[in-house]
Amino acid sequence: MRRAIPAVPIRLASLLAAMIWFVPAAVAQDKGTLDPKPLPPLAHPNDPGVAARELFARKLRPAALPPRPVGFYAKGCMAGGEALPINGPTWQVMRLSRNRNWALPETVRLIERIAGKAHEQAGWPGILIGDMSQPRGGPMLTGHASHQVGLDADIWLTPMPKRQLSRNEREEMSAVMMVRRDRLDIEPSAWTPTHWKVIRGAAQEPQVDRIFVNAAIKKALCREAKGDRGWLHKVRPMYGHDYHFHIRLRCPAGVDGCEAQAEPPPGEGCGAADFAYWFSDAVLHPKPPTKPPPPRHQLTLSELPAECRAVLNAPDKKPD
Repeated sequence: MRRAIPAVPIRLASLLAAMIWFVPAAVAQDKGTLDPKPLPPLAHPNDPGVAARELFARKLRPAALPPRPVGFYAKGCMAGGEALPINGPTWQVMRLSRNRNWALPETVRLIERIAGKAHEQAGWPGILIGDMSQPRGGPMLTGHASHQVGLDADIWLTPMPKRQLSRNEREEMSAVMMVRRDRLDIEPSAWTPTHWKVIRGAAQEPQVDRIFVNAAIKKALCREAKGDRGWLHKVRPMYGHDYHFHIRLRCPAGVDGCEAQAEPPPGEGCGAADFAYWFSDAVLHPKPPTKPPPPRHQLTLSELPAECRAVLNAPDKKPD
């Protein structure tokens, strides 16, 4: 099954923007902690009404099952997860206290390749990695609606320093804002001619299905990209991507039970019509809601694919 994401009518922009504003987000600016506390045991973990995010957040190790994405990016889980090492020759993992540097093995290998390309093609020392997935995927306590099946990863648009960051820096350091205050273009004091090369390196990977960025960043990519521009159609505007870009892999070939999105629209996505919604006044200057929207529905385990129960209850995968 291929799931399409419909276009959003401009008349709904104010309501949608207001709803998103109220959703708690584990973005690059949210700080971590040097002393993460374990979550308390659930009083009734078998209660069918318990939110799935409460169950998956308490799993600190991946399931001892063959690697496999289960379900849709925003409604699923992950078997056989693998951790991206927190330090590599051209990458470092941020916000270690979140324990979200897990993904499917193919995602881990992809991030390692993209990090190397950022160094070779853009001249960056390396990249800083934000949230990937939890050890068993699934819904998260804070932030992302997606990142549930081990096929999503966030990469900061701040280059990695030429040294190893301390634990404190990884929890406290903020990513650099890349969008101008009027939201119509990139911030020229932060954006460099190398940024588009980093994003291009990721988009040109055949496994990559989507890359999400702020619309102002997409606008800059359309203006600056040189040579083969075929990769631009994978880069899609999305809310909340001012400081980082979000990589999404396509479902692996031959894997049943992984639910794909429809292919991105053809073309570069650089025309005026492609930006009309994102640069509309309703999106750039949303009116505050007259009253807070109702709490967002929290998925329960029974609402996830049936296989996620086995993933949740499987024994821990032993460390390598």
